[in-house]
Amino acid sequence: MPTLNIVVLNKLAERHLTAIKNIVPLSNIITVEQEDAVNYIADCDILVAWGWMDIRPLLSSAPNLKWIHSLSAGVENMITPELQSAAAILTNSKGIHGIPVSEHVLALMLAFSRGLNYFVRHQIDKQWKRAHVDEIHGKTIGIVGLGSIGREIAKKAKGLGMDVVAVKRQPTTELFVDKLFAPEALDEMLSVSDFVVAALPLLPDTKEYFKLEQFAAMKKSAYFINIARGGIVREADLITALKDGLIKGAGLDVFEHEPLSEDSPLWDMPNVILTPHLAALSPYYLDRAVKLFAENLGRFAKNDEMQNLIDKIKGY
Repeated sequence: MPTLNIVVLNKLAERHLTAIKNIVPLSNIITVEQEDAVNYIADCDILVAWGWMDIRPLLSSAPNLKWIHSLSAGVENMITPELQSAAAILTNSKGIHGIPVSEHVLALMLAFSRGLNYFVRHQIDKQWKRAHVDEIHGKTIGIVGLGSIGREIAKKAKGLGMDVVAVKRQPTTELFVDKLFAPEALDEMLSVSDFVVAALPLLPDTKEYFKLEQFAAMKKSAYFINIARGGIVREADLITALKDGLIKGAGLDVFEHEPLSEDSPLWDMPNVILTPHLAALSPYYLDRAVKLFAENLGRFAKNDEMQNLIDKIKGY
């Protein structure tokens, strides 16, 4: 097989380059900043980038491009008419985010349960003041979106003694889920959940999936956690639900517009914990991402069926 020219829009450590070479020795790997990639794209067979990058300027200069791989799971920024009409296939890094994201969800649930959102404020103000504390043991977690991340969240929640329910389009047998609900029964699932975790991809039919109607269906004692995409929530409705006491609190890692505007009321709400879109981050992220890419590269070189192949029209 001829040498594969691979352009990666991210720095790679020597161990990452070795991992790729071990799978396909006949590969020429160039790591470059996005703005300089145009100098190398003409002979590129494979482009590796992040899903949030705008790669349209490169597509018209890449006549040999056969495969685009996203180092992230989300590819919504990549899917443009230019990409849809290109011959290159598209894959993503779905399946490597479960460990850090599920730990982030657990951290938020435990923080709310033990009142840490209040105690941090008390510490800053040097106040020796108690707040209500609870347990997550025996509570019900409702997971909306049961992909690889949702399943990892379910596994950890079940290990902590929680009841696990979930919404999933297709009924399946799930080892760590006590009850599955169809999407049409979303409000029923919301009504029994103490913690609701959004783990949906952002697609045309999931945009603003959570509106005031859904927050009103939740328990007033429930918490809403979003580690998916900000666009699946109508943010103004969430703010209303928090202000009016329709739900008890929210743990938010993603937002409708990022970074979150300084004048957003979410910043000052004591029943809200905000993190800057980092639930999936980990010191081991790139190791996992490169391992997945390298395995898929081996399939590509042998013309075998690819993992995580994205339908460029549907977006997933």
